[in-house]
This record gives sequence, structure tokens and C-alpha cells, in this order.
Amino acid sequence: MIARIGDADTAQPFLIGASKDAVSIVTGRLSLGINQGKNDTADGSYKVHVDVYSADASSNRNLIIAKSVTSLPGIDNSLFAKIPRRIADKIGDPGDMVNFLILGSEDAMQKVFTTAGWVKVDSDVKDAVFHGLLNSLSKESYLTMPMSQLYLFGRSQDYGWAHAEPINVVRTRNHLRIWKAPFTVNGEVLWVGAATHDIGFERDQRNNGLTHKIDPDIDLERDYVGKTLSSTGLVAEISHFLPDKPMQEAETATGGSFHSNGQVLILKLADSSKDLSTSTTR
Repeated sequence: MIARIGDADTAQPFLIGASKDAVSIVTGRLSLGINQGKNDTADGSYKVHVDVYSADASSNRNLIIAKSVTSLPGIDNSLFAKIPRRIADKIGDPGDMVNFLILGSEDAMQKVFTTAGWVKVDSDVKDAVFHGLLNSLSKESYLTMPMSQLYLFGRSQDYGWAHAEPINVVRTRNHLRIWKAPFTVNGEVLWVGAATHDIGFERDQRNNGLTHKIDPDIDLERDYVGKTLSSTGLVAEISHFLPDKPMQEAETATGGSFHSNGQVLILKLADSSKDLSTSTTR
């Protein structure tokens, strides 16, 4: 048994199995289904019992409604002069486009992703590939399939985060890499990220191997990141910035192509007492 709560465009299915207690961070319609592919045949009937409980008023948690703003202090072309437009592989071949920034502490950054249902990827590639294969065959979720190491600011990603459908994790998933910038913005920690959506497989033109194929319309994945994170009530402000000479079309390090309107998503996290005390509840 699998389930989804909320907008089909951004809500991620999660595993229920025989039973599960789950706390939803968003309101929305609950959809239930069987964890099987389109080509699988039906194997019986199912009876589901659902108990729905109201929010615990004693928690007294305020959820911030993210405010859309036209600009944020310190987000300007002088900042983007210090940020490479693209990440690269180990030998320096340019890859995915930098398409989002996050302002906030490391704890706040981790909290907003985990609250939105994103998971960290494995660092042990061999072990992860082995278990990913086994779990995909048994239709169990293995969201932490490893990402290749890509580079920005002279080092590989500090974090890799993924969202994936339980039955298609090896083939399709939303994923991103994120780096802590070696400088701050008005005293705030800056995280620089590149997000893409795996939609299948293709030939790696560097070595003729097999690699994930990304959705060439990478703006969809940028917007997906914004929607999923802002739904948590942990984002204070959202903005978009169009740098000088915006990147609008290019090829990845593996030879795939992508296009964009060039805008970069900016998310300011509500990780200070001031932000929380002035929040709007819902």
C-alpha cells in the first residue's frame, strides 16, 4: 500500500505497507494505491481502514506562509559574480545549472528538506547500488540511491537530497546537490544548489556507459523544490533573480541537454526567533 497527501504535482508518494501512522505537514486530499507498475496484474482485493486525527493543539507550532517578494537584500549581480553558473564533474566538464539558493543555517536547511520528505543519499556507492537493485525488484522504497560526485567551489557536494516514487526509484526521482558557499550574505549562511529530475536512462557520452537522463526543462524541477520546501511552513520568503547574461540552454557533462528561462530561485528560511514570532498561522 502507498499513499499521497496533497497536490499531485508536488506531493510525494510514501510507503504504508500493512499499516502506518503518519503525520502530514500539509493539508490536502489523501490518495491511496497499490505499489505496482502499469504492467503488473491485479492480485486480489483490498480493504483499507483510515483514522484521521486533528492536529495536536498542545504543540502550538506556527506554520509560516512563505511571502513572495521581488527582491532580497544582498541578492544581486555582485553576488552572482562569485557563484559559478554551473557545477562540474571531477575533470572540470560543466554540468547542471545552479538554479536555486537558500539562506539559512545548516540545521534549518536540513530541517526544511527532511520536513518536506526529502532524504539524504547514500555515500557508499557500491553498497547503495546493490541494495537499490534488490529493493527495486521487491518494490520496496530505496530513496537513497547514490548521486555522482559533482563539484562547485572546488569540492564535491556537501549534501545530496532526493525525492522519488517508491516503485520507480531506480529510474525516476527528483534530486539535487547543495554546497555551502565560502561567503555569507549579510551575515547569513548561503547554500547554492543545482536541482534536476531524473526521467530515465541514456548513454554517457564521456565513456559510453549508462547514466540517468534528466528532464531538459529544468525550471520544472527548480519550481518543484520551491513548492515542496515552502509547503513545510519553514520558509519565510521566496524570490527569483535573473542574473546578467542568464544561462538558458546548455549540455550536461554526460552529453544531455537542458533549457531554462535563466531565473534562480531564492529561499530565505525562517530559522530565527524574529521570523517565528512574526509568522502567520494557518
